[in-house]
Amino acid sequence: MPWASAALICVFTAWKAQAVISLWGALHGTGRRLPRAPVSTPLDPRHRLVTTKYNPARTWTPENAVGIGGAYMCVYGMEGPGGYQFVGRTIQMWNAYRNTQYFPPGKPWLLDFFDQIQFYPVSEDELKQARHDFPLGRFDIDIEETTLSLADYQAFLAEEADSIAEFQTKQKAAFEAERQRWEANGQANYEDTSSQEEIQNEPMAEIPEGFEAALSPITGSVWKIQVKPGDAVAEGDVIAILETMKIEIPIEAEYDGTVTEILINEGDLIQNGQALLVMEVSE
Repeated sequence: MPWASAALICVFTAWKAQAVISLWGALHGTGRRLPRAPVSTPLDPRHRLVTTKYNPARTWTPENAVGIGGAYMCVYGMEGPGGYQFVGRTIQMWNAYRNTQYFPPGKPWLLDFFDQIQFYPVSEDELKQARHDFPLGRFDIDIEETTLSLADYQAFLAEEADSIAEFQTKQKAAFEAERQRWEANGQANYEDTSSQEEIQNEPMAEIPEGFEAALSPITGSVWKIQVKPGDAVAEGDVIAILETMKIEIPIEAEYDGTVTEILINEGDLIQNGQALLVMEVSE
């Protein structure tokens, strides 16, 4: 099938540069949990770096950061949380603001399925300028139309089977040795030492007639409280934002009324069905 090979610029992180530059990765998706994030895997199994993901994940990742998680490399197409190990930064994967040679009408994304990508190093200043120019159509990347032959690729894997198996055996042994070091120094399991306090889902006190409690639809944490006692709210207004599994969930008022009591704090761990606040309902 036809595909494209693209050479993209990247500022790399320390020792990881040479390893990443050597990879030719075949794009096989856009992230299910990472919106707009193209995900790729090196075609040669001997080039597949394997890393763990952060636990807990970062609450913020910059746009166009390049990371590796497991054997996958992805480019974060937008700001958001994430757990992949950073290896560098690159140019935009999406351009929703302007049509250019690389972002024609109806196609605001840069890469397609089975595109093959390779990075080359640049300085921070060069990347900064390229990021400014690329969405405006003033920066060129090298793209070569090629053909992917599944038969040829399977033949390559068969021809290099012994070498690939040897590499994977060494890689697995090294990874297991690393995990044992984590066990030995206490890094294998994450223990939350933050000041977050989980509020137990105790039976809710009786709500007086004319008042209503806003309940949490999930088990998670309180990200933001959008109102305070005395605030007048209308049905549909966002009164709080909860977070679970890297997803922010706005909680809307179900009635018109006035907030009388806030029952949670920002950062609290909460449970499904827990009361968040109480409000007096307007007639």
